[in-house]
Amino acid sequence: MKVNEIDLDLKEIVKQFKLPYQFPAPVIEEAKKVSKEKVNAKGRLDLRTKEIFTIDGDDAKDLDDAVCVDYNDDGTYTLGVHIADVSHYVKNGSALDVEAVFRGTSVYMFNRVIPMLPTELSNGCCSLNQHEDRYAISVIMKIDSKGEVIDSDIKKSVVCITKRMNYHDVTAILEKSNKKVLNDNKEYIDHFERMRDLANILKKRREKNGYLSLNIPETEIRYNKLGKPIEIGPYKTSISNEIIEQFMLTANEVVAERFYWLNAPFIYRVHENPSEDKISDLNKALFSFGYMIKGKKSDVKPKAFSQILEKVSGTKEERVVSQLLLRTLKIARYESENKGHFGIASKYYCHFTSPIRRYPDLFIHRVISKYLEDDYNVSEKFIEKYKIKAIKNSERSSECEQNATKAEREADSMKMAEYMESKIGKRYKGIVSSITEFGMFVELDNTIEGLVHFDDMGEDYYIYNEANKTLMGKHSKRIFKLGDKVSVEVVKASKKHRWIDFKLIEKNNKKIIKKSHKKNIRKK
Repeated sequence: MKVNEIDLDLKEIVKQFKLPYQFPAPVIEEAKKVSKEKVNAKGRLDLRTKEIFTIDGDDAKDLDDAVCVDYNDDGTYTLGVHIADVSHYVKNGSALDVEAVFRGTSVYMFNRVIPMLPTELSNGCCSLNQHEDRYAISVIMKIDSKGEVIDSDIKKSVVCITKRMNYHDVTAILEKSNKKVLNDNKEYIDHFERMRDLANILKKRREKNGYLSLNIPETEIRYNKLGKPIEIGPYKTSISNEIIEQFMLTANEVVAERFYWLNAPFIYRVHENPSEDKISDLNKALFSFGYMIKGKKSDVKPKAFSQILEKVSGTKEERVVSQLLLRTLKIARYESENKGHFGIASKYYCHFTSPIRRYPDLFIHRVISKYLEDDYNVSEKFIEKYKIKAIKNSERSSECEQNATKAEREADSMKMAEYMESKIGKRYKGIVSSITEFGMFVELDNTIEGLVHFDDMGEDYYIYNEANKTLMGKHSKRIFKLGDKVSVEVVKASKKHRWIDFKLIEKNNKKIIKKSHKKNIRKK
C-alpha cells in the first residue's frame, strides 16, 4: 500500500468520533501572526541563565513543562516547575481561544496528534524548545526532607531551556548504564540526581497519604513506514517518568490550593469517592484473592485502596487487582468547584501543567496571569465573569476529554486487532482479566486483550457466577476466576470490527475440541 495506512485509519476515527481535524483559516492566520512576536522579559522574572530542563518522550514536539531542582544549605529543596505561558498568545475571546474551547484537548492516536492549538503555537512559540527564550508561568516551591511544601511562589517568567532531555537518557544517567550519555551530560549529573532524590521523597509522602499507584501499563504500539503495527507491548516507565509525574502533581496541588483560598474563579480536577455499590462489588471480587477494602463504604479513604495495592505488589494477581480497583473508581472530570482528588489523595487539585494540550490548564493560566498582573486585587466584575466561564468550560472540557479518550482507545483496539490478524493460530500465555455471561476476556503479556467464547472453552457446560465473577464447569467442576493464568490460541481477529477471539488451550498443550452443539448460558 503506497498510502500511509495510519492516515486512512485516522480519518476513520476522526469521522466516527466527530473530531475537529483541520483548523479554520482565521485561526491559522491568527496563529501565524501571534507566533512572530519577540519575547520580552520586561515585567517578568528573568530565568534565562537558570539551569532548566525539559524531560519528555523522544518524539514529543509540544514541550509545555520544564523543571529544575536546587539543594539548600538548610536541608530543603527548591523545586521550579516552569510551564509554557500559552495564555500570553491565546487571548480570551480570540479566534484561537474559541477554537481551543471547541476542541478542549489534543488527541493522540497512531503516533499522530490532533492538536488543540495550531502547530505555530503547539510546536513553535509556546513549546519550551532548547536554547530559545520562552514565556512561562513558574511555580517555585521550597520542600522539606519529608516532602512537605513549606513555601511557594508563582511568577510570570521568561526561561531559556538549558537542554532538552528524554526519559531514556535521564534514566541512563541515573542508572549509570550508558557511558556515552553520561559523558555527554557529565556537567548535569548532580542536577538529575537531585531531581531523583526529591521525586523519591515526594512519592514516599504521597504513598503515606494513600496515593494510588496502579500497576496498569499503557500500551505502546510501534509502526512501520506504511503504518502497519509491527510491535505491541506495555509502555515501560522508569525513574525519569516518576520525576516528571511527582513534580507536576506537586505544582498542580500548590496552584489549586492557593487559588482555592483566594476564592478565585477556577477549574479543578475532581475525582470523587467511589459509590457504596461499587465498593460492595469490589469486595466481592477481592474476596477470591483474600482481600477486602476496609472502612465505611460511605466514606472510603484512598489509604484503604493503597493498602490493597501494597499487599498485591509483586504477586501474580497484582495486575488484575489493579484493574479491579480502577474499574471501581469514578471517572475524573473538570468542575468549577473543588471536591478533591481521590486517586492521588489530594484535597486540592487542578490541571495547570499542560496548557498546550488541555483547555482547563489554559483557562487557569489566564486567571493566574490576571491575579499576578493586578497584585491579587482583581475586580468583582472579573471574578463573576470568569466564574460563569469556569462552569461552562469545565463542562465542555470534560465532554471533549471523554470523547478523546474513547477515540484513543478505539484507535488502539483497531491496531491491536490488525496486529493479531497475522497471528491466527499462534499461541500465547495470558491472564483472565474479565469474566462475563458470554465468556471470559484474556489479557496477554503484550497488553492485547481478546475474548474466549463459551464455545471455545471445550466440551463442558460453564455456569456463570455473577456475584463472584467466576465460571465453573458443570461436569469437570473446573473454575475460572480473575487472575488465572491460561494458554490461548488466536482464532479470529478483525481490524474492521476491532475485536479478537481466542480459543482456550488445555494444560497438556492440546487444542480443546469444539462440540457442534451450542451451549446455553445461565446465571447462578
